[in-house]
Amino acid sequence: MSEEITRLPNGLAVVSHTMPHLETTSLGIWVGAGSRHETPDETGISHFLEHMSFKGTASRTAQAIAEEIEAVGGELNAATGLESTAYYARVLKGDEGVALELLADILLNSKFSPEELEREREVILQEIAMTRDSPEDIAFELVNEAAYPGQALGHPILGPEANVRRFTPADLTTFLKTHYQPQRMVLSAAGAIRHEPLVRHAEALFGGLTRDECVGEERARYQGGVRWHAKRFEQSHLVLAFEGPSYRDRMYFTAQVFSGLFGGGMSSRLFQEAREKRGLCYSIYSSAWGLGDTGLVAVHAATGTDMMASLIDVTGGELEAIAAQGPTAAELHRAKAQLKAGLLISLESSSARAEQMARHLIAHGRIIGSDELIRMVDAVTAEDVGHFARELASGRPSVAVVGAGRVSERLATDAAQRMDRASERSEARTA
Repeated sequence: MSEEITRLPNGLAVVSHTMPHLETTSLGIWVGAGSRHETPDETGISHFLEHMSFKGTASRTAQAIAEEIEAVGGELNAATGLESTAYYARVLKGDEGVALELLADILLNSKFSPEELEREREVILQEIAMTRDSPEDIAFELVNEAAYPGQALGHPILGPEANVRRFTPADLTTFLKTHYQPQRMVLSAAGAIRHEPLVRHAEALFGGLTRDECVGEERARYQGGVRWHAKRFEQSHLVLAFEGPSYRDRMYFTAQVFSGLFGGGMSSRLFQEAREKRGLCYSIYSSAWGLGDTGLVAVHAATGTDMMASLIDVTGGELEAIAAQGPTAAELHRAKAQLKAGLLISLESSSARAEQMARHLIAHGRIIGSDELIRMVDAVTAEDVGHFARELASGRPSVAVVGAGRVSERLATDAAQRMDRASERSEARTA
């Protein structure tokens, strides 16, 4: 695979990957600013800004924006994350200009009219209410809060209702001007695209952006702890997390391989032991994600309240087993194969490729090729995974339990104590 990269004089990066067998193009603007760049009073504003960007510009109404992209059969959307916000589109070959002009218009010329803001405020409040009906969403919000208390990383991306109710057009404009700097922006395109015309179009649309000093983010401080919610659901949900490596850390791919064999698929230890052998749950999985200076390795599962203690014991026991004995050669091979397949299969999608290139440029300042990614996966050894499991087992956990009513507090506390005992045993073995 090959890609072409051009940086405009103001610092905005333009990257493309031509995929000549495709008849469509995926393209978008990725901004290296997200919810972790918010002050406490701004919590939720990145997401609010993303919504409002589609609600009308100086020359287009919200309806006109929707009609213009759909008139060429295209799709236009956006997403807010912890460290970045993406505005992206997918169109047929030849319609890249339509998508790019719309993206430029909503990023550079949004009006943030008070009338539209009031309507969208209610939409976002309904979105927040929807998450309150999802025990999994609640549990992950709580575990992030436990991991990074008092920090932007520990706050929900959607923000608290109080903030959403008081944001003004001026607040959105201030955040936009402060954080949406051209040197933090990447225009990424993959599919039926040619680089030189894309660069010329980008220069015409974004070349007038002037750069200013970027406001940095607070460094993450992982703490860990226990959180719970008294609301009752049909099942009790457990999220158990530990601090993991950032995506810049040499152990990042070790964390990915560990997560795969621990709870990443039907052959993983947690799926086999908790579901197949004991019937404790329908779904159980682990995940590992990284940011610029921290990361989390987490397990999520849901089960009946009376079986939660057994589920916690199984999860802790399997972590201890990997820490003590390491993975088998077969499960290490399977985890690597899954990870490599996921990486390569995703590159067959123009939208995934455009996103990957943008995220690499924002995170690393360069594109990491698929060959290099595969080499980093292959380099992970059984000893690396065992050592990583021992590090997790000796660390302080972040635990959240939701769904069991007031019993959730006891279950969460028991889970944390179970992990603390595992930590003590792990340290004793190491000593």
